[in-house]
Amino acid sequence: MKELVEWIARNLVDHPDEVRVSQKETDRTIVYELSVHPSDTGKIIGKQGRMIRAIRLVTAAGHLPETKRIHIELV
Repeated sequence: MKELVEWIARNLVDHPDEVRVSQKETDRTIVYELSVHPSDTGKIIGKQGRMIRAIRLVTAAGHLPETKRIHIELV
């Protein structure tokens, strides 16, 4: 799933070489921290947060069999 988040982000931004995704896992959640170039932050968020919401939706749908919750944070 980490690779999916990274692939989506790299295809949206102007500086794909600066996209970083790290994963933190607890007993109930998996948190993906997405870091991009400062000028690309707006592209990841999108108008009214639609793009980041869509990324979260895709990752949540891809993780359906899991019992853990998925969170994506833009750092």
